[in-house]
Amino acid sequence: MVGVRRIAREPALVDGRLAPRHFLDIDQFDSAELRGILEVSAAYKNGRRNRPLAGKTLAMIFEKPSTRTRVSFEVATRQLGGDTIFLSTTDSQLGRGETIGDTARVLSRYVDVIMIRTDLSQKLEELAHYASVPVINGLTNASHPCQIMADVMTLQEKKGPLAGRTVAWSGDGNNVAASWVHAAVRFGFTLRLACPAALSPNPALLEWAWREGGRVSLTQEPCEAVAGADCIVTDTWVSMGDEAGGRRHNLLAPYRVDQALMARAKPDAIFMHCLPVKRGEEVTAEVIDGPQSVVWDEAENRLHVQKGILTWCLG
Repeated sequence: MVGVRRIAREPALVDGRLAPRHFLDIDQFDSAELRGILEVSAAYKNGRRNRPLAGKTLAMIFEKPSTRTRVSFEVATRQLGGDTIFLSTTDSQLGRGETIGDTARVLSRYVDVIMIRTDLSQKLEELAHYASVPVINGLTNASHPCQIMADVMTLQEKKGPLAGRTVAWSGDGNNVAASWVHAAVRFGFTLRLACPAALSPNPALLEWAWREGGRVSLTQEPCEAVAGADCIVTDTWVSMGDEAGGRRHNLLAPYRVDQALMARAKPDAIFMHCLPVKRGEEVTAEVIDGPQSVVWDEAENRLHVQKGILTWCLG
């Protein structure tokens, strides 16, 4: 695995030059930096109209398809005055054997920031290592930080200060759950994970959270996790790259979020889901289309958060 420069509060110098400000994972930031990004995101949502990306170009590398990530980054960049270039594996030499490192070096000569949506986190890290411009994690199999920044923004809008709040996760301990763990530690709220034993988060991730003083717990009982929670979150049972076998569905069926599970949370609890959704699998239509669901606000906030992240990366 290629080592990546850790994000620091003060600008770092690499080979005598200012190091790029990568946005790779929430755990690489301190709380003040993350809150600052969300404050900028909220300012754009509330009408800020400056265009700090005028004359700048974002390259978007998609090795996994997307709706929200692509559209939110593209619209955010254009509304901030910049331009975008879309690259899939069929549009670039990455699909024909060119190394990530070579791609990073070349793109750094053409564009001002790179966003990648890929499978292996090692690809993200290698891209950041060799790029001389900021790199943004649009998703890997290990994490989804841009999504969770939008989720945290939504949670704050609906519930106010996060201190003392409880979020419950019911389902697969996947990349989205991992970024929720990072966020719980950095933003100081309680996170209860309910996952099947075979689909639990990486033990090293939980050990990190506990070392950092995070209030993160793991159970196999959804009812236990959601009791008195302010927010219930879930995700699709079959993510891109997963095998859609019957075993996975059988394991996750008890973790479906239905009205009975929502009733065990606080009466004013909200429901969140990063989308896309399969109604009747991970959540019932009654819940996701009901009054406690905030998924459309959550999806909209991807746009505003991308603006905050892009602004931070480019200083």
